[in-house]
Amino acid sequence: MAAVLTKAGCFVAIIFLGWALRRIGFFKEGDFQVLSKIVLRITLPASIVYSFSGKQIDPSMLLLSVFGFSLGIVYIGIGYLISVGKGKEQKAFSILNISGYNIGNFTMPFAQSFLGPAGVVTTSLFDTGNAFICLGVSYSVAAMVQRGEKFSMIKILRDLAKSVPFVTYIIMALLALLHVRLPSQAIEFAALLGNANAPMAMLMLGVGFKISGDSSQIHSIVKILTVRYAIAIVVSLGCFFLLPAALETRQTLALLAFSPIASAAPAFTSELGGDSGLSSAINSLSIIISLVCIVGVLLLIL
Repeated sequence: MAAVLTKAGCFVAIIFLGWALRRIGFFKEGDFQVLSKIVLRITLPASIVYSFSGKQIDPSMLLLSVFGFSLGIVYIGIGYLISVGKGKEQKAFSILNISGYNIGNFTMPFAQSFLGPAGVVTTSLFDTGNAFICLGVSYSVAAMVQRGEKFSMIKILRDLAKSVPFVTYIIMALLALLHVRLPSQAIEFAALLGNANAPMAMLMLGVGFKISGDSSQIHSIVKILTVRYAIAIVVSLGCFFLLPAALETRQTLALLAFSPIASAAPAFTSELGGDSGLSSAINSLSIIISLVCIVGVLLLIL
């Protein structure tokens, strides 16, 4: 437990470091866009390549992936509903900043440390479906809402084709299904860059963290996080007590429900011209809340 909590605490410390460095002038506000591009187009794709190296996907176990994807769709719908009556920008912001789970960089270490091999498999399969949401689908839907366009699968696919992380994910998933392995040199290079993804994403959040103190910002933070974790409680309890599955699977899903908001959300918010400071604040706070919730769930289920 101590080692996992230390790692999670380091994530929070890196966020604080980024915020402090911006406050003293080491980073400028515009540096957030640079960091977000590095995360979205370099370190995150590299992390995906490395994560898939040597991974085998069993098509018969993809129901958990469908579940992860379905929960993401539910959050997208709720993000739209809680902003009904607001402007297009606010609707797009809510969709992006309430959906998707940060599992690989945050929740996976808890699953590895406390839930064993079955927990890791369940987490990986669930994250496969979740990745479709946080690497492109939520961004595409938010972009359509912001542009005032009607829902169109063609437009979603077109936007997804422009997402470097999503395209990387699809290519690596196909290679895994076909049991094709990249050369060891490519995997080693991807590992070098991919290992920088978690600290870079946390540093990006810290640099972007900015709350003006405006009442509308505070209201947005409270509303999004309250709705997000209220749903997490319902999903966690439902998975643990109602799902007809093995205990290890139910324990893992109960844990995954409290994962933080996808770390790519602030970067995608920036690409849409949204309030990246507010997005970073929401994301950073979700990491702290999730840390407390996940520790609490582990104490209850183990």
